[in-house]
Amino acid sequence: MPMRNKKLYKVTFLHLGKSYELYARHVASSALWGFTEVGELVFEPAGEGIVVDPTEEKLREEFKDTRVLHLPMQAIIRVEEVDRKGSLAIRDASDGQKVTPFPMPPRGGR
Repeated sequence: MPMRNKKLYKVTFLHLGKSYELYARHVASSALWGFTEVGELVFEPAGEGIVVDPTEEKLREEFKDTRVLHLPMQAIIRVEEVDRKGSLAIRDASDGQKVTPFPMPPRGGR
């Protein structure tokens, strides 16, 4: 199947107090209960173009050996099916966004 016919998803999720935006070709329910599977991450080919995006380089390095991300469902803010890839982003989760993490049950033997 040619790449342009494959679906492209923009996935926004919370991780360590930051909001991450990645692009992927595969998003599905994970076999791990309570997780969403995000695979086939999409980055610009290394060395393409004159301008280097430091955020893209950082994310490429962070996820270089990742085949599939299993993200907790409560960490996912949004999944969008898009026509083309835009810029990747890492933002402070409090940068003007009104995002509240899903409440977790209290720890302990309740």
